[in-house]
Amino acid sequence: MPPKKTKSIGVFDSGFGGVSILRSIVKALPQYNYLYLGDTARTPYGTRSEEVIYKFTRQAVDFLFSKNCDLIILACNTASSEALRKIQQHYLPKHYPGKKVIGVLIPAAETAVTKTSNKRVGVIATTSTVHSHSFVRELTKIDSAIQVFQKACPLLVPLVEAGEYRSPATRLILENYLNPLQKKNIDTLILGCTHYGILESQIRKIVGPAISIISEAKIVPQKLKHYLQNHPEIETQLSHKPSVIFYSTDLTNNFSVLGSQYFGKKIQARKVTLP
Repeated sequence: MPPKKTKSIGVFDSGFGGVSILRSIVKALPQYNYLYLGDTARTPYGTRSEEVIYKFTRQAVDFLFSKNCDLIILACNTASSEALRKIQQHYLPKHYPGKKVIGVLIPAAETAVTKTSNKRVGVIATTSTVHSHSFVRELTKIDSAIQVFQKACPLLVPLVEAGEYRSPATRLILENYLNPLQKKNIDTLILGCTHYGILESQIRKIVGPAISIISEAKIVPQKLKHYLQNHPEIETQLSHKPSVIFYSTDLTNNFSVLGSQYFGKKIQARKVTLP
């Protein structure tokens, strides 16, 4: 008798920027059950220490596994940069053998390598992600000839979380962050934070049509599809009763209003406390 399919896919972000990635995943793979966790009470992660980011990410992983997830996607580049490797190599084997946690950083790097012609790639990301040099490591691991130019953008996540992503001030801030990268003659730009995908249209207006923009919301669904095809031991356990449940560590009005905008339909989150 085949095993009962009861497991879910967990998606974690430091806030609700990852809702846009979840939206793309659900559109591409609607047959599964998804649980989303946004740590809105403690966002942003981008200016915190590696130790604290690992602690917060570990707590999120514990919560989602307790809710019957077999696979968790860290839809947060800061968590992917600062915590993912330690969780995969040390925490999972000890506490959750057989379960998987994957990130969004490597799919972005892999896609950027296929897009760049002049091997000059720009990355905008949180301060922690930039300092971790994770994108530099992953890009040059694939192609050692690639030059990577990074820019920390600490003001962008708070603007998105506050719903100010269309304000005139955001345009000026984006120009300030992007102009130095444009002067480096980049032909590819990685939006190295899930929140930044929400700013893609403004970014496109600034950098023009010649620069390829790598937005994780567009590439993660296909990468996840391939991952599940390559890991049937996970896919066969997943529930095929489609649903999406949202959890948040702080039920602010912004989460319901802006989260609904980013997801494309009204969402209602359940409040949780991470120990």
